[in-house]
Amino acid sequence: MAQLKEVVGMDQASLIERLTAENDEFRRLRSEHHTYDEEIGQLQQQVPPLSADQQWRIGELKKLKLMAKDRMEAIIRHARLSVTA
Repeated sequence: MAQLKEVVGMDQASLIERLTAENDEFRRLRSEHHTYDEEIGQLQQQVPPLSADQQWRIGELKKLKLMAKDRMEAIIRHARLSVTA
């Protein structure tokens, strides 16, 4: 019962910290999301014009980053719903 109150009363940042500590998939996704973001930043800092391969890579990284974020959001929703259901 104490765990139920802990998750329901958590703000978003606290829940993310807890999931990062306790959920292997969430931790992996968060790391991948950060890695994709860094690579996008590095590619975008290059002197224009970017090559077609670089532009393609940026597009792919953005898709991967969004997929990781979507899955993390689903895990967060599930964590909130599973304790309130």
